[in-house]
Amino acid sequence: MRNLILRYSVENDYLLDPMIGGGTTAIECKLLNRNLLGLDINPNAIDICKDALKFDCIYDPKIKLDLNDSRSLPMLQDDSIDFILNHPPYVDIIKYSDKQIDQDLSNIHDLDKFCDEIEKVAKQFYRVLKKDKYCAVLIGDTRRNKMYQPLAYKVMERFLKVGFVLKEDIIKQQHNCKATGFWVNKSKDYNFLLIMHEHIFVFKK
Repeated sequence: MRNLILRYSVENDYLLDPMIGGGTTAIECKLLNRNLLGLDINPNAIDICKDALKFDCIYDPKIKLDLNDSRSLPMLQDDSIDFILNHPPYVDIIKYSDKQIDQDLSNIHDLDKFCDEIEKVAKQFYRVLKKDKYCAVLIGDTRRNKMYQPLAYKVMERFLKVGFVLKEDIIKQQHNCKATGFWVNKSKDYNFLLIMHEHIFVFKK
């Protein structure tokens, strides 16, 4: 997150992370003097993020945290954001909330349905981002019935469909994943390779 923020924004820019999660983007924005609107559909994520921001810093940027479904961003005007960072769930690989939050994307199992909803998110990003500015999306792939599913590229296609152009596809290698032990055994039993990378797509409007 820090490398992306430094490369694609400057101090006092207005950034958006619409799925703020544990608050990594918010922490980096505070340290790097970027203003931020951090949103999440899960109130637990907002609480975690608020706690994570309780540290002293030489900067005091405007960081606002609020509950919201990223498929609609009514609080933001067109062409108002300088940089967007987004780390969506990878369908239901990790469920970030229970079924009580019906609209949580991490409760969707079907890949095509998930991508349909991500396309709604991408349309909102395109609307609120300023022209010639950037949107970074961190997304990984999955397996279904032991077959590789290129979820990242399916998501990339939806961003291209709404008008973005692809500036970079950065491969992020994964280390020390908590699920690795479980999947090591499964990969041996069913003869498949472990997924050890994610994609960081950098899109330009």
